[in-house]
Amino acid sequence: MLDWQQIDTVLLDMDGTLLDLHFDNHFWLEYVPIKYAEKHQLTVEEAKQRIYPKFQETMGKLQWYCLDYWNQELDLNMVALKQEIKHLISLRPGVAEFLHALHQSDKQVVMITNAHQDSLSLKLERVELAQYFDWLISSHEFGYPKEEQHFWQGLSKRISFDGGRTLFIDDSLPILRSAKKYGIKHLLAIKQPDSKKAIRDTEEFNAVDNYQDLLPVL
Repeated sequence: MLDWQQIDTVLLDMDGTLLDLHFDNHFWLEYVPIKYAEKHQLTVEEAKQRIYPKFQETMGKLQWYCLDYWNQELDLNMVALKQEIKHLISLRPGVAEFLHALHQSDKQVVMITNAHQDSLSLKLERVELAQYFDWLISSHEFGYPKEEQHFWQGLSKRISFDGGRTLFIDDSLPILRSAKKYGIKHLLAIKQPDSKKAIRDTEEFNAVDNYQDLLPVL
């Protein structure tokens, strides 16, 4: 699938790529509506009818990923709520072995995530990932999500990498298309970002299911 001799830099997303997206899907689609309903004396269904359109409006924008924005918009403490269900945060299959092998290699390994810094910190407390990376970068540092070319321009100023010799793995197809447009050559999607949902069609992108599939050649 990959010729590792052609890759110097590995860029990895976090949620849905290294971590099971079940935590985030459950948090936003189920837990937040429950807590919003409790606070505003609504049924959960009424809460969803209020909240879901707000989510739709911000999808793909930096606000969607910004906990400060949602603290204000929903009048809830998002970090505190995430703490309440942090036991659901877990690695996807084969991630630990893959990261260990990468760490032992001569590759530059960088996490690039749209997650807000507070969410990133919470997850790094729950699962030991930081030691495997040369850089941990949140798109909030640049003011643009990975969906936008401005993110990639900001990244190129932060770290040195050759797009033609870079592998990027992400569960979001729009983000992978953004990376391709910028000039990232080696791209992989994720077949099943959420372990509780079905395997999906990753369209024009090759995809990985278990990271151990990438290990023999690495």
